[in-house]
Amino acid sequence: MILILLSGSLAFGQTRRVTGRVTATQDGSTLPGVNVVVKGTTIGVSTDSDGNYSINVPDDKNILTFSSIALISQDIPVNKRSVINVKMAEAVNELAQVVVTGYNSVQKKDITGSMVSVTSDKFKELPVTSFDQALQGQAAGVLVTQSSGTPGGGISVRVRGSTSISASNRPLFIVDGVPVEDGGLSSVGTGGQNDNAFALLNPNDIESIQILKDASAKAIYGSRAANGVVLITTKRGKNNEKTTITAEVQRGMTEIIRKPRLLNSTELLDLQREALVNAGQDPDKFGLIKGVTDAINTDWVDAVTRRGLYQQYQVSATGGNERTRFYLSGNYRDEQGVLIANSFQRMSGTLNLDHKANSKLSFGTNLTLARAMNKRVLGDNSLNGVYSGAVNSLPFFSPYNELGQLLVPGDPNYSQRNYNPVGEALFPRQNVISVKVLGGIYAEYELLDNLRFRSKASIDYNSVIDDDYFPTTTWAGGISEGVGGQGLGVYTASVAATFINTNTLTYSALFNEKHRLNVMLGHELINRTDRSSFVQGRLFTSDDFTYISSAGVVDQGSSSLANSGLLSFFGEARYDFKERYLFTLTSRYDGSSRFGRERRFGFFPSASAAWRISSEEFMKNFRDLSDLKLRASFGYTGNERIGNFQFLGTWGATTYSGSSGLGPSSVANPLLQWERTREANVGLDASFFNGRLTFSVDAYSNLTDKLLFAQPIPLTTGFGAVQGNIGKVSNKGAELSFSTINMDKGFRWSTDLNLSHNVNKVVELDTPEPLYRGYEASGATSTNIILPGQPLGTFWGLKFLGVDPATGDAIYEDKNQDGRITPDDAQVIGNAQAKLFGGMTNRLSWKGFDLSVFFQFSYGNKVLNLTKTSTVNTGASLDFNQSKDALKRWQKPGDITSIPRYEFENTYNNYHSSRFVEDGSYLRLKNVTFGYNVNKKWVNRIKVTSARVYVSATNIWTLTQYSGSDPEVSTLDGSTSAQGIELNTLPQVKTGMVGLSVTF
Repeated sequence: MILILLSGSLAFGQTRRVTGRVTATQDGSTLPGVNVVVKGTTIGVSTDSDGNYSINVPDDKNILTFSSIALISQDIPVNKRSVINVKMAEAVNELAQVVVTGYNSVQKKDITGSMVSVTSDKFKELPVTSFDQALQGQAAGVLVTQSSGTPGGGISVRVRGSTSISASNRPLFIVDGVPVEDGGLSSVGTGGQNDNAFALLNPNDIESIQILKDASAKAIYGSRAANGVVLITTKRGKNNEKTTITAEVQRGMTEIIRKPRLLNSTELLDLQREALVNAGQDPDKFGLIKGVTDAINTDWVDAVTRRGLYQQYQVSATGGNERTRFYLSGNYRDEQGVLIANSFQRMSGTLNLDHKANSKLSFGTNLTLARAMNKRVLGDNSLNGVYSGAVNSLPFFSPYNELGQLLVPGDPNYSQRNYNPVGEALFPRQNVISVKVLGGIYAEYELLDNLRFRSKASIDYNSVIDDDYFPTTTWAGGISEGVGGQGLGVYTASVAATFINTNTLTYSALFNEKHRLNVMLGHELINRTDRSSFVQGRLFTSDDFTYISSAGVVDQGSSSLANSGLLSFFGEARYDFKERYLFTLTSRYDGSSRFGRERRFGFFPSASAAWRISSEEFMKNFRDLSDLKLRASFGYTGNERIGNFQFLGTWGATTYSGSSGLGPSSVANPLLQWERTREANVGLDASFFNGRLTFSVDAYSNLTDKLLFAQPIPLTTGFGAVQGNIGKVSNKGAELSFSTINMDKGFRWSTDLNLSHNVNKVVELDTPEPLYRGYEASGATSTNIILPGQPLGTFWGLKFLGVDPATGDAIYEDKNQDGRITPDDAQVIGNAQAKLFGGMTNRLSWKGFDLSVFFQFSYGNKVLNLTKTSTVNTGASLDFNQSKDALKRWQKPGDITSIPRYEFENTYNNYHSSRFVEDGSYLRLKNVTFGYNVNKKWVNRIKVTSARVYVSATNIWTLTQYSGSDPEVSTLDGSTSAQGIELNTLPQVKTGMVGLSVTF
């Protein structure tokens, strides 16, 4: 290192030190990796990740040459100046695009790993609540699914498949260098759905998103990188940018994309009478009388849904000069859910500030403050859920009495079978109040020429309060067993705070105009604190007094404190020769408090190389070829995202014969360590016709071993399992990204397409016994299973062979051929993983008008329509409304159908089987946006720099064979082993809105 530093500082005779920053002509962004050479010498440097450089220029030399393959070279006279800032224009489209690669930034042309960038222009006019929604269909290898239509609800993100069974499969999300809280924030369940921590971050503040996919790109994050890394860069001011103020308004409406097709009262009455007659029973004795029972006909789904309103307002200011750059914004979002009483509001503000004190020292800060109010309702598979109750409720009942008042427990007309979904929405208070503080300060100092030290301290602070009360007019507060019928109150408060200190030392050098070297060494300390408290009260004196202080009995409560930490050392070395042969070595050494002393530290290395074939002499005749680069990488990443203290033999409070004491809670495993993923990747990047046609193709093979998994142990130990490292999971696949500029002569038309194929497989488990997951299932052990040789998300059940035309009974495959249909005949009946997924966007523009059309699709995945076990239940129960599909049932000998006959309390025909597994493939017109940029001559007259008006519609149309409301939703939000199940899940919503953006 000393020799390198000395060689970078050599100069002959008297010299002048010149510093500066290189930026892009197009948008003022800083450009890393630009070669800066004293013309006529071998003295040269390379700009760092922020576009900065410093070079010693001999007094007898006066020209600096700035060059890069993707940029138009420039010769700049020094003329005795000590500061020279340069703007450079692109020579080839997109290759000069700057992408964040972790703790560094590079030009796209210098990437040796597999990563994809999504810029803000691809989602800035989409009415998304959180930025992870904006990734759907935009990036190859990234599968994003929205679990339900709840505003602020959970989003599932998977990068190159699922690597783990029990540990988290979510990528590591980093905002401006800070690892942020992901997943759900609320600790109170409302069914299978979670809320979304990312809903606290304003997508309009984001400049770009980078997804790191292979080991070379993400090994710099070591033990947390196995599931991919998503880097979010927020907007910042740019050099020589005059202060601009932008005001934006969006207003629109939302409604459910597709309502379930349910029977009306008369249709259901006929069906239920038929089921009773087939069972030899008298329907009249069950109160099922024509003209009487069906006198009321309530559409319960209509009763609990509405057309929601959506509005968002934002004001931002940005500007900068050679010394100071800033970005400031304020945002308010109000989204009314399609379920009555459901809404989400967010207020947020962001400040990003960068200041260059002198040629050596710069510092800055980023700060985001946000507060959200999420008014939730019970949903999904909750017994008393709002949407689930509406789907299942019998149309014979009404939500209101003769006076127009909502029916409540105790009223003779109140349904004890399906409760009152309207009341379950309107009466309870289920508020989640979240506050987020995300901020950091940094300082960077140039110790020697092109040797920079950077230190940053950051915090991600999340405070969440769940404030719930269920009055006597609800099931939980009025008739639930054990509550007492006088109201139920729950109040929880939790804080998750993460402190991060990152220190890096970076050196950049250019030797003989051919050899370019960038070395980075770093240290990082992460300290996380989780605090939570909970209290429950019941027997309230009145529904007018709804907080715990008014409870007659406070019978449950708890509090907890947990600390965890990560100590890391990392390094990266990049070398290229003539920008033709590129090499990258990356490694990280992590120590985690979640593992025992003997296995606390882990080492995660990677190596990658790239060959720019287009720079070879034998390629000179291919004039239409702008760039052709072959990439390859290999390395290891890890996963430590499990709970705390699982390597310890923990103790907890217990009681024995009425006395309190301590007892063992878990078995120790001092050898517990990271999951480890071995990753290999080969890729090819190509650009033709000056960037008008570009594509990237990647093939990868990943194997995860040492799975963090609850290993079964004999029950004679007093425990059922111990946390261990067992089993293997593999993911293999291919990805294609394709971009074209089809027309660019006045009328511009461009197309972006990405396709992804991933094959997931459980390679090995610790035991040959199958592991059952999901829900319990009638006629089979469970709905899902984990088996070696099968992918995660595999469905388990009986194989349905059809309906016997003579009897109308279901026919199942007798797999073990014992003459009986039992759970032993269950087998694999499908899996939830798609064979192919992706998205395509077409953009057209002409004379200020522009149109964007975005399609997103999934092919080959199966969906377990568990809703049908109640809505097409073949008469097993009379407590649920039925789907229109029930009209296709078998009724007489000779009928050919796939719906068995209806017979009261006949559960055989409703066994869990492949009858409920459907093709979940779909093609969705995800978004259409049409806009107009008002002629500047018109707006300049009123002192406005620019103005834009646009209309946007989301989830407009879906092509699918799936019979349910939405093939994308998933009841068990975020589940890996039981994904792709729909059980009374609220479908997504379609949104139509208008927007106005004005810049001053």
